Amino acid sequence: MGCGGGLPSQAFQYVIDNKGIDTEARYPLASVWISDCTAPELCPCTYNQSAGAVGAVVASYTSLPAGSEAALAHALATVGPISVCIDAEQGLQFYSGGVFSSRSCGSARTDLNHAVLAVGYGSVPVNGTEVEYYIVKNSWGRSWGMDGYVLFARGSNMCGIATLATYPSVI
Repeated sequence: MGCGGGLPSQAFQYVIDNKGIDTEARYPLASVWISDCTAPELCPCTYNQSAGAVGAVVASYTSLPAGSEAALAHALATVGPISVCIDAEQGLQFYSGGVFSSRSCGSARTDLNHAVLAVGYGSVPVNGTEVEYYIVKNSWGRSWGMDGYVLFARGSNMCGIATLATYPSVI
């Protein structure tokens, strides 16, 4: 866990165990290899509760039924942003706009290799047909995709978006 990667559920458990997490402004994402973390000041993934900037406290977390896009859409509409894991296959790395769909990404739990944040959903007409999508915030910076976001095709568990979806109960 920490800078070494992990699942959203592990991150939520970390916040529970540490009685909170700092604000995003004070806890920025930084690309650091775990081998470079030879001292605490070199590891930006360390939370210091005594610094007094608790951004949120998590009471528990909920995992949605694996592969259920209906549950994911319902949670997005009633809860808010949902942490999801995806297969960040090579085609996604070159995404620059439109509704992303790929036959080469997997949806099995073992295919998932990247955590992102589903923030909404919608549809857009394409050649006279409504194409449904999820709005997803990535962590690859604002220069990637559409200002850091991607539209994932809905209805086929594209890249495993509904395979491992989790959200926290924030207090």
